[in-house]
Amino acid sequence: MPELPEVETMRRGILGIVGATIVKAERTPCSKRPIVIKPRIDHLSKRIQGKTIASVDRLGKRVVIRLDSDDRLIFEPRMTGLVLIADPPTQEHLRFSLQLKKCPIKHVLFWDRRGLGNVTLLSPSEYETKLTDGKLGPDALAISSTDFPKRFQGTQREIKVAMLDQKIVLGIGNLYAAEILHLAGVHPQTRCDQITTKRWQLIYQRMIEVFELAIEYEGSTLSDGTYRNAINGEGSYQNEHRVYDREGQACPRCKDAKVLRIVQAQRATFFCKRCQTKR
Repeated sequence: MPELPEVETMRRGILGIVGATIVKAERTPCSKRPIVIKPRIDHLSKRIQGKTIASVDRLGKRVVIRLDSDDRLIFEPRMTGLVLIADPPTQEHLRFSLQLKKCPIKHVLFWDRRGLGNVTLLSPSEYETKLTDGKLGPDALAISSTDFPKRFQGTQREIKVAMLDQKIVLGIGNLYAAEILHLAGVHPQTRCDQITTKRWQLIYQRMIEVFELAIEYEGSTLSDGTYRNAINGEGSYQNEHRVYDREGQACPRCKDAKVLRIVQAQRATFFCKRCQTKR
């Protein structure tokens, strides 16, 4: 968390900065665990000062601000990071500020409660060698239904575990993998090489449906309240969750079996054993 829908919501929330000129970047005073900022903040600020923001993009779970120099300023939220334009949840966890002019939005803020996120400035060649050029898989909302199952060929890993691998497909995380597999009726421990072509197509369709609806609802704000949109508002897709974090509750599909919780690759998995039969 945040996953693709939350990061896409952050991206859309700061789209108004396109065309703005950067005044400076600074590491805001924070007594908490420092986040990683590369290069060093004074060098980063000098490189981007006076540059114009050409676009705001997303690469999987990262928000990417592309400058007119073609450098990219990348925000990677990891567990608790937020990209904001107003009203950070707390001042003590504010980590980074990008000051702007020639734009109604005066700053972009990076807030991170646990300090696991990072901010990185990459040149075009660095961006290609470190983040594209085969280093990561295609985005979950960009991949075709034909290419999707091909990405999982050759692995005997359990489907839920494989879906979290960003080298296969970008953007799927623990929460949405559970929701997608429940809708597709696939047991999370099913091996990838045992899934039929027809079933792969169903998984793909449910993935697109879940992500599009979750983006419409501006993501999921869980019980800890950490995730917020760009103006510190809650998402509402958590109200649509079927199995995630609902251990012991009745399955919303069959209305009878209880949602179970298991651990896969050190991550909690939620599913219904009646609707998601292990083949």
